[in-house]
Amino acid sequence: MGKGGDNVKNAIYARKGTPQVAAWKAASFEIAVPGYVTFPTTAYGHVFSGRKHNIVRVAQEIKGLTGVQLPAEQYESGAYTPLRLKFKEPVKVLVGTFQGEDRKAFRQVSGGGGRQLVLENGLTVTGLPPVDVYAIPYPKGTHVINPEGKGLFTIVGVVKADQQLTYRNAELPDGRQWNPTYIVEGFSDESPLFDVVGGPGKPVVEEGMPGTEGIQGGFEGGRCVKIGDTYHMFPTERAGEIGVEAYYDRVKTRIGHWTSKDAIHWKRRSTIYQASGKYAVTEDDNPMNDRRGAIWSFMPVFSEQANRWYGYYLAYTVHKEIEPNHSFGRIWRAESKTAGIEGIGGPYADTGIIMEPGLDSQPWEGRQGVASFFPYKVGDQWLGFYSGAYPFASWKDYPKKSGKGWFIGLAEGKSLEGPWIRMDTTVNPVTSMHPFFIENPIVSQLPNGLYIAIFDGGPDGWGHHLPNMMGYSLSKDGYNWSEARYWPIETKVNKWWDIMRTPLCLIPEGNDIYTVVYAAIDLKRRFHPMGMVKLKLNREVLDTRKKLLEKTRRGNNAER
Repeated sequence: MGKGGDNVKNAIYARKGTPQVAAWKAASFEIAVPGYVTFPTTAYGHVFSGRKHNIVRVAQEIKGLTGVQLPAEQYESGAYTPLRLKFKEPVKVLVGTFQGEDRKAFRQVSGGGGRQLVLENGLTVTGLPPVDVYAIPYPKGTHVINPEGKGLFTIVGVVKADQQLTYRNAELPDGRQWNPTYIVEGFSDESPLFDVVGGPGKPVVEEGMPGTEGIQGGFEGGRCVKIGDTYHMFPTERAGEIGVEAYYDRVKTRIGHWTSKDAIHWKRRSTIYQASGKYAVTEDDNPMNDRRGAIWSFMPVFSEQANRWYGYYLAYTVHKEIEPNHSFGRIWRAESKTAGIEGIGGPYADTGIIMEPGLDSQPWEGRQGVASFFPYKVGDQWLGFYSGAYPFASWKDYPKKSGKGWFIGLAEGKSLEGPWIRMDTTVNPVTSMHPFFIENPIVSQLPNGLYIAIFDGGPDGWGHHLPNMMGYSLSKDGYNWSEARYWPIETKVNKWWDIMRTPLCLIPEGNDIYTVVYAAIDLKRRFHPMGMVKLKLNREVLDTRKKLLEKTRRGNNAER
């Protein structure tokens, strides 16, 4: 939990102001040959069929046009059916050409014959070089669209021929900074497992609302559960202090308990835990330091055996200067003093540390230590996702020479009480979801028995180029997890955030509707609000995914 020093100065992430330029007028067209489909020339549009490359930046002139997906593998091999488009009027077809060092892999467009370079660096596509956009004129009728050369190019739109297209260098970044590429629900070749069906286009817990008094920096992750008709939310409150710089909001934290009847209108009930807010006095994991300097990520889990709620939460040592400032995380387990399902509000009593840095730590856990924990039952035993960050290449790098990466691993336990044993490095870290960024996974089961983990997919900001969306992964057995898919919720609700952060729940509401409460950041403000969105599960897609996971698992077992 937390991003080390990355949250210290939100101001370091600021995109260049977008010039006020008019969008070009689209012209209608028809695809006159099978095997091709269209895509929206907007954020997340997947430009090729059979590939994960998607748009992350787009010039205003072409934003909102309709492009044509090319079957990438066929174009690369040369065994493709040429694209034919039918126009009802004279048009200009906008062709995007990739400008990497290895131009042999990409088709190019030359000038002459009315062809015009209209946008330099006009599109950013994940994993691919900068894109220059050319306008190629075509008269009314049906035409083969086939720029010269070999390799890939992209059709980003068709516009009316009678408008003046003025050249501009849009200065959009190189898409190879977004590596690896990733799958966005509803924009790839796959049918989406979840559709975004609504939710408030504004925060549900906002600065100035009752209960937010004394919370300078807003919220971060934890867990939300529903008991009967009441939602119970346990966010990390970035309390800080009045008159103290924003950085301290993430040091002096506390765990709050909030309730709601609709996941929109919330009432604060109590403080579950309060961090000391004290900084470390040494650079290593030393008992001289206050190891509860910052407290994060409270995860309530009901124990059927004990008939009471257990709370798993994270306590950090906090160094003011060494990144990551949140270091040497430890997971505490607490028990509600009130028995029964209604005892979720506590009060809670600590029972001890269940995971911490030690002789069985693995180098990928890094300086941040055990940075989150969530247990879930598989058969007769329990598994727990735990995380680490700022990895050590080897233990010789301890305590300060750390790398980058936010990873998760699996631990096993016979019961919720533990003991919790880290699985070995043939399993950990779990990189099948994403090779270097998964934060704060929460696990539940879907109606057909598949496990689903939801998590923070990482920021597009603070020097990172990550999906900036909440993500999910599926598993048949709780051990082996699929590649992540990401939810573009801003395509269906008003986007009030710059950095998407952490989901706190995936709560079934009936009729395949699910509630997600999440933390997110508006970089213009110190206070980080909470939001909510509703998703609808597609049962047919769920069954298809299950069959695919079963097939993949059988194949892996055969290999072993």
